[in-house]
Amino acid sequence: MLALRLLGLAPPAMRPGLVRALSPRQRRWLIQYLARHGAGRGGGTAAVLATTSPVQARRHNLNEVMATLDAAGVPYFRVPHAPEQRTRLAVPTGHRDATLAALGSPRLARAQVRGWTASTRPRCVPVRDAAVVTVYWPVTNADRSMLLGEEVACDIELWTEDGDALVSPRQPPVTPLVRRDSPMYLAADRDFDQFSAAGDDGVRFPTRRELMLAGMDWVRFPVDAVYTWVDGEDPRWQQRQAAALEANGWAGGRPQTTNAPRFICHDELRYSLRSLHYFAPWVRRIFLVTDAQVPDWLDTSHPQVTVVDHREIFGDTGRLPTFNSHAIESRLHHIPGLAEHFLYLNDDVFFGRPQTPDQYFLPNGIAWFFPSSMPVDAGSPGSEDPPVMCAGKNNREVVARQFGRLLTQKIKHTPHSLRRSVLAEIERGCPELVRATSGHQFRHPADISIPSSLHHYWSYLTGRSVPGDIRYTYTDLDDPRTPLLLANLLWRRHQDVFCLNFTEAADHSLSDVAAMLADFLPRYFPFPSPYELPDAPALLADVAVAPQQTRPELPAAVAPADVPVR
Repeated sequence: MLALRLLGLAPPAMRPGLVRALSPRQRRWLIQYLARHGAGRGGGTAAVLATTSPVQARRHNLNEVMATLDAAGVPYFRVPHAPEQRTRLAVPTGHRDATLAALGSPRLARAQVRGWTASTRPRCVPVRDAAVVTVYWPVTNADRSMLLGEEVACDIELWTEDGDALVSPRQPPVTPLVRRDSPMYLAADRDFDQFSAAGDDGVRFPTRRELMLAGMDWVRFPVDAVYTWVDGEDPRWQQRQAAALEANGWAGGRPQTTNAPRFICHDELRYSLRSLHYFAPWVRRIFLVTDAQVPDWLDTSHPQVTVVDHREIFGDTGRLPTFNSHAIESRLHHIPGLAEHFLYLNDDVFFGRPQTPDQYFLPNGIAWFFPSSMPVDAGSPGSEDPPVMCAGKNNREVVARQFGRLLTQKIKHTPHSLRRSVLAEIERGCPELVRATSGHQFRHPADISIPSSLHHYWSYLTGRSVPGDIRYTYTDLDDPRTPLLLANLLWRRHQDVFCLNFTEAADHSLSDVAAMLADFLPRYFPFPSPYELPDAPALLADVAVAPQQTRPELPAAVAPADVPVR
């Protein structure tokens, strides 16, 4: 507690130095303390669930409100609600009294109900005077590190009856009014916003046809995700690596090519997939590219998940087995069934909060990319350059030769927005370089880095991508300041994405890093994803909770008692 007080009293510039003075145990305690006190600061109570997600919680809220209005005989129709996660139901003002009476239903006894004005800066008012009524059931996990509350609420909007029209109290994404006599229309969840889960669960919602014209700013094409993954502690993989090192004597003298932290598995993939499930549910399919390895917790029978072996994408090119991420990345566009538009992620990259596909692609298919403020060093690749810098310099030569332009910046470690056709075009345009990169079993000074850098500049200079920005944090796990950064992430949950990289470490720090991740990741992403086997081992011990009567659309494992939300 004294350490926390000192950090709070110290000027921001001094805090990193104070964190360095803490022991690893004190740093982990800091994460745990801020996690316990950072979730759910809105007051009230929340139901403890064993598993849920933002999409599931908001569907539950929507279903419960619809069922309440149905039971009261109140007519309604669903309204598009981009860009928020919330759902919206429109009710004609002639049914205000019946709606207010329905809000007193026992079904809503445990819900949070709040009234709002319809101004551009709405303020809270008594429900009887409201133009918009927000209804939601707060839910949390056993240690209260994550709260799903008002951000996934269902809003009941009271639409004014004005002659032949119904007029919205606030501007919807499509049109602020509909004809009173326009016919009802049934639409799928994905027709109302961009945050809906990929696929169609068959549920249809009543709406009006004139509301169903997708806005010009909506992404309507499929977006897939591709992960590359390795378990460096697999004895069979280690044997393959040792044999390859013996055959590539040059690689043994380049520590950054073979250093162990790059291959250590801390279950990051499990939590990165949870982050995708929570915060990017619109991803259509997930492809996991591996070297004859599958995580023991992964449900490979899930219809969204496909495991792709290196042999499937290398064919008769390259040299397998490979331990070179640049080589593997050079073959991603050969994945069978991969969409034209996809995100490429390493397993140390995580979605930090809800987002929509237009943060990665424009609705016309153009991709966003996110330049870093870090420069690519001047000069040619040298023996002292780390592999990523060598690749950046080689990319610069490609761009200069192909387009007569100068590449100066690195790219942030975020999900990379890629187009399959651009990757294929690079392979056709630079066949020797691509073939050479795919043939290096370890990172090589002559490599090019295609999906993580060259693609973005190539597509930009051919009119298929544009530079953008994203709220993002990057840290090396061996940096003494990292625990403070992780605690801040847990407290605020304010970044779109973050990368927890692990490049080099002393032997004594490996256990500290493992313990730090074991504290942080299950707290930030506490609910299992559907991509995990139900009996998969967990990094943290399960918290025993008693069963409770289940609610529609929520999983069966629900704890009985509400917990206070600080």
